[in-house]
Amino acid sequence: MAMNMMKWCPNSYPSATHKITQLHNNLKLFRSTHSPLRSFSTQSSISTHDDVQVPSSSPFSGPSRLLQYGLNFSLYLTSFILLGLDEMMTGFIFGKKKATEVAHAVWNNVVRKGDLVVDATCGNGHDTVAMARLVADDAGRGRVFAMDLQKSALESTSSLLDHSLTPHQRGLVELYAMCHTKMEDLVPSGASVRLVVFNLGYLPGGDKKIKTESETTLLALEGAKKILARGGLISILAYVGHFGGREEFEKVRSFAAELPVDNWVCCTLQMLNRPSAPVLVLLSKK
Repeated sequence: MAMNMMKWCPNSYPSATHKITQLHNNLKLFRSTHSPLRSFSTQSSISTHDDVQVPSSSPFSGPSRLLQYGLNFSLYLTSFILLGLDEMMTGFIFGKKKATEVAHAVWNNVVRKGDLVVDATCGNGHDTVAMARLVADDAGRGRVFAMDLQKSALESTSSLLDHSLTPHQRGLVELYAMCHTKMEDLVPSGASVRLVVFNLGYLPGGDKKIKTESETTLLALEGAKKILARGGLISILAYVGHFGGREEFEKVRSFAAELPVDNWVCCTLQMLNRPSAPVLVLLSKK
């Protein structure tokens, strides 16, 4: 299994088809070497000590075998998740996926159940819905703080949330009529944020004269930088095709370029021969 998983090293750049085949083979190997969890007897005594006991009929011979099962299963799940992101990126490269879809796939590899996340420009609510599903856990610890200056945007987001989420998921989202420069005021003292999302420009279907501006966006990014947890992500989708959009993107790019390399990894995803296509900017905090 370990040798098979080494083929997933990002430096090898295998094709998507090869990865799918490899993942299928890994799953077959996993099933052939490990019995389902239900094979454990409910009477078995499993502890954190070295004398872990399992049923005599189980393929596990001790804690090392149990650990191997857990590691192999974890590697399989990780491979499955990364394969989904790989397919999304491939789709984007060949013009079959949008930058928004790539962004959501990246978030899925960053956000954990129970996390605190911020939608700095909720707009019509599509990002808010995706974020609520990512943080939702049984304990109700996850939280989405979503904000927008426009009343129509908050109404649109609220309606989409009501129709797209379960009551439990919907209860994790808090909507605020405020500027994204004030996001620091929302985060509880001592809390840290796993993801901050910006969808720049104007509200689709709304007044195009009302849009995000470079000055306030930079202030909001400074606030996001302060509240973001280590291992967290700032995701920015910049729409450069409208008036002022290119200037705003250049400001965002300059902001990212000046972040210290010891603490940040910054990148852009951009269509070079489609100058009006939105640009995805990702700022990862080490």
